[in-house]
Amino acid sequence: MFIDSAKIKIKAGNGGNGAVSFRREKYVAKGGPDGGDGGRGGNIVFVVDPGLRTLQDFRYKRKYRAEDGQNGGKANRTGKDGEDLVIRVPPGTLVKEEKTGRIIADMVKPWEKVVIAKGGRGGAGNQRFATPTRQVPNFAKPGQEGEELSVILELKLLADVGLIGFPNVGKSTILSVVTSAAPKIADYHFTTITPNLGVVDLGEDSFVLADIPGIIEGAHQGVGLGHEFLRHIERTKLLIHVVDISGSEGRDPLEDFEIINKELKEYNEPLFKRPQIVAANKIDITEDFEKKLTEFKNVIEPKGYKVFPISAATSKGVKELMRYAANMLKELPETVIVKPEEKFVYEAENEEDDFKVYKENDVYVVEGKWVERLIASVNFNDYESLQYFQRSMKRKGIIDALEAEGINEGDTVRVEDIEFEYYK
Repeated sequence: MFIDSAKIKIKAGNGGNGAVSFRREKYVAKGGPDGGDGGRGGNIVFVVDPGLRTLQDFRYKRKYRAEDGQNGGKANRTGKDGEDLVIRVPPGTLVKEEKTGRIIADMVKPWEKVVIAKGGRGGAGNQRFATPTRQVPNFAKPGQEGEELSVILELKLLADVGLIGFPNVGKSTILSVVTSAAPKIADYHFTTITPNLGVVDLGEDSFVLADIPGIIEGAHQGVGLGHEFLRHIERTKLLIHVVDISGSEGRDPLEDFEIINKELKEYNEPLFKRPQIVAANKIDITEDFEKKLTEFKNVIEPKGYKVFPISAATSKGVKELMRYAANMLKELPETVIVKPEEKFVYEAENEEDDFKVYKENDVYVVEGKWVERLIASVNFNDYESLQYFQRSMKRKGIIDALEAEGINEGDTVRVEDIEFEYYK
């Protein structure tokens, strides 16, 4: 099965904790602090592997976590950094943040690497907090947590030219005639349920052709196979719009042409504006061929579309169509989903807002990841460490937030599992 979309959870490694340690040397009764820093947590790195073609592997594994950094040690030893976790994806993979829908990365170039989630910084050891007035700091900082998020992977095929049109108009037959691809072909609708790729061999002018499964009315709203397949033509530089000029199934080729273009416009305006060549197929089974073709051309060509009468079954006109497409490709720019300046690597939410204060019965509660990290770094049996805790709460704005909630001296504050009375 062709897998073109997957949702996974990724977690970068946490930073290692800083160490609390003091030198212990012969003839030195009270050595100074020598606790080392924690190591950095590993990043989550996505890399484009040109050997991959689907997102199949992500069906079975949905959670990915990088290695944590090691804790600091005594004698100022810094903990080892966590190993980055490298996740391989096929060319054409779009990485989106599930929560906001923002595009994080557009993975196209072979072996391109993008850091999607950053590992947490290692915590500072107690030797970092030594000052002339604080010579024996009995506390250290914990490592920061690595970034964690759910992402959606979407694979958009990297084809130069896409074959579009209603089901059963002959797209798969065209692909089988002009390339070595062998798509399943039969006389019923939605024979093609997965996009097929093939290379049109024209020497230096060769290009990749994709047979996009049939689009039907309402596809932009997800009707039929709508969204799953419309996404695959977003990267194509040129579209070959195939119509059944014979009307063999009682359909009107002019009406079909307008319906398909309406679906493209509703789904994605830039996609609708992509250059199109029209292939009027099945001329070999068409009665009054010249009349039907003339009527069709008189409507379509004034709109700026070049029409090629072809018979995919007998290969008539197909070679001329492919050569014309190759010449057009030389003049067309590369198609990108995201402009380079719009790319970004996921950033954690602003830490200034990474806490909340509220009143629960008679207790004022402080919550947030920043506060959790602060609590983990404090030795509540050490006076200097408590002073550090109070200064950090004030600098962060938590004291102001408590006062805005109406706290008075003597009221109880709860942070994590620790409760204390509030005094200015």
